[in-house]
Amino acid sequence: MRKGDILLIPFPFTDLTGQKNRPALVLVTTDTDITVAFITSQIKWQEEHDLKLEPSAKNGLKKTSLVRLSKLATINNELLIGKLGNLIEADIQQLNKNLIKLFQLEK
Repeated sequence: MRKGDILLIPFPFTDLTGQKNRPALVLVTTDTDITVAFITSQIKWQEEHDLKLEPSAKNGLKKTSLVRLSKLATINNELLIGKLGNLIEADIQQLNKNLIKLFQLEK
């Protein structure tokens, strides 16, 4: 697994009352864990730092979706259900720009 991969994982609800299998975008990997951003097809509203993705054979998504960069989780690699696809280079570049802005990493 590497940054830009789209995986299917059990993603926790924000109130921690449960979880649902959802697509998620890999941001960081370690030997035992992955940090991911939630992906949703509910695109009625979009935050400034969300990344919009159109479905493609490469990314494996079935609907236009948003990567919610403000909704992150770190999970054990063993919880991974499967890989759906991965981002194209242009999407990874936009992802990097959005993360820099979201986490205020600019000087």
